[in-house]
Amino acid sequence: MKFVDEAKIEVIAGKGGNGSASFRREKFIPKGGPDGGDGGRGGSIYAVADRNINTLIDFRYARLHRARNGENGRGSDQYGAGADDIILRMPVGTMVYDEESGELLCDLKHHGEQITLAKGGEGGLGNLHFKSSVNRAPRQFTYGKEGEHKKLRLELKVLADVGLLGMPNAGKSTFISRVSNAKPKIADYPFTTLYPNLGMVRTEDSRSFVVADIPGLIEGASEGAGLGHQFLKHLARTRVLLHLVDVASLDPDTDPLEKAVKDIQALQVELKRYDENLYNKPRWLVLNKIDMVEDPEQLQASLCQRLGWQGPVFSISALSNHGVQNLVYALQDFLDQLKQAENQAQDIAEGSFDYDDPRFDPNRD
Repeated sequence: MKFVDEAKIEVIAGKGGNGSASFRREKFIPKGGPDGGDGGRGGSIYAVADRNINTLIDFRYARLHRARNGENGRGSDQYGAGADDIILRMPVGTMVYDEESGELLCDLKHHGEQITLAKGGEGGLGNLHFKSSVNRAPRQFTYGKEGEHKKLRLELKVLADVGLLGMPNAGKSTFISRVSNAKPKIADYPFTTLYPNLGMVRTEDSRSFVVADIPGLIEGASEGAGLGHQFLKHLARTRVLLHLVDVASLDPDTDPLEKAVKDIQALQVELKRYDENLYNKPRWLVLNKIDMVEDPEQLQASLCQRLGWQGPVFSISALSNHGVQNLVYALQDFLDQLKQAENQAQDIAEGSFDYDDPRFDPNRD
């Protein structure tokens, strides 16, 4: 299925039915009084997050979504039927913007989350509601209200804990296929990955995290080279970035160290140009294809020294699985610590934190 992460749609809720001005007319019942019913409610349009959907392709071709109008009220105290609502199922991580104002209307982060895109119009009142002791034969009724009409822009940002970042052919697809059940396309030419892939990494029965693999980024992406910055937005929700670096060189005249330094610096520049917040995310350096290097330890030390790198560094071979499990367990521990800190901060903010808990130490860094 084609991956689509942006779409524009138009939603038109149904109009409410009109109320009825009617009077009871039956044999032997003179002056029966008003019996006009209310109009039915117009159909509303809702958006629901569904984890079984991973693309907005349905909305690329079905742009107009119009709900039905409510039925008009009738005599004999008959109320008009309300119109059926329309439910649009969208991938988890979809952001809905108002196309005209640019306002973010909602962010569907959780499976089953539901929001109203366009509210249906209320039905009009029949003359049954206007009778009184001084107005026994009311002819008043009200018209149904118009439903909401909006033009919306949908933008999908996948939800993942770990994002894979690197140049084309850095081994990102091979890595995600080793650690998860994802089946990305793998080949020996650049830009094999053309759209994001998600993989669930399970370290234990109750411990897991999600990895996102995006197409490779190259120097000049901010000017549109390669696939540009088109898919970098899918890393905005991640907690940590894995910067995979291809340290193998098929050309004997190319120094692997110089090649790796150049690739890392070029990608850092592109990342900073795209988004400062994304550039400042925790980022781990992962030296891939280390089995093709004569002295891996020396290469790692020289690389960190040249770059002044202070963050975590891992040397792996995604193809042979060397060092991959150590990286996976380190990621799991790091993510668990982040989530624990976030939960504690939330408990403190809500005033529900247990200060007698031995884990709480106000003197701890």
